[in-house]
Amino acid sequence: MSTTPYQAFRVTLEDKIAHVAINRPDKVNAMNADFWREIIEIFQWIDDTDDVRVVLLTGEGKHFSSGIDLQLLAQAAAGLGDDVGRNADRLRRKILALQASFNAVDACRKPVIAAIQGYCLGGAIDLISACDMRYCSPDAQFSIKEIDMGMAADVGTLQRLPRIIGDGLMRELAYTGRMVDGEEAARIGLVNRVFDSHEALNEGVRALARQIAEKSPIAVRGTKEMIRYMRDHRVDDGLAHVATWNAAMLQSADLRVAMAAHMTKQKPDFAD
Repeated sequence: MSTTPYQAFRVTLEDKIAHVAINRPDKVNAMNADFWREIIEIFQWIDDTDDVRVVLLTGEGKHFSSGIDLQLLAQAAAGLGDDVGRNADRLRRKILALQASFNAVDACRKPVIAAIQGYCLGGAIDLISACDMRYCSPDAQFSIKEIDMGMAADVGTLQRLPRIIGDGLMRELAYTGRMVDGEEAARIGLVNRVFDSHEALNEGVRALARQIAEKSPIAVRGTKEMIRYMRDHRVDDGLAHVATWNAAMLQSADLRVAMAAHMTKQKPDFAD
């Protein structure tokens, strides 16, 4: 196992699975300045490291994350001056910088699995919306809290969540800020499954990550690319894109390895 030091995260790599844990449990894993900077660095490292095939995203302690650190918002407000135009420009650049943090998660070539317990509030919804799959324990509580802070969510929830739970439900949750428990989260498709406990959640997502890590990394990355591409394109565009992609990728040795393993009923061993 290898470990990389960060201020707001604990990152480990074992068995081709990168475990990225938000590591501010004493602050309910609130997203401070270190968090927003480091998550870009971490996911760049994940993208650049062939030995990483899957990512597990978790939160240390009782809660996944309470969202953006309010001190960060206070600092942004304190930096405003008297000129409305300059204030707007400064705030817009700050918001775009925050968006880039979760864009890095969304754009990651490797599947990202979020395991959620306790609070998943505000900015944490933006974060899990950028992940490939979401799972939770029964005590999970989800809320788009920005509405209660007098603002619109601006780091990805309103753009990504409709594709996960549907437009109508997203509007209800965004307009009201009401809490969604684990059972409802599974029913509306916000999470794929509710596990019976924190322990079962951790074991379950690790088993899933191991299963994905055993697959051809070329095939997994191609599949994710096609799914992401189809969010913003027509069916005929997507078909043309996958045809061009596979014209190259089907020449990979992974195809021969997979076919040989299938015929001999043995477990395939793919290169990174």
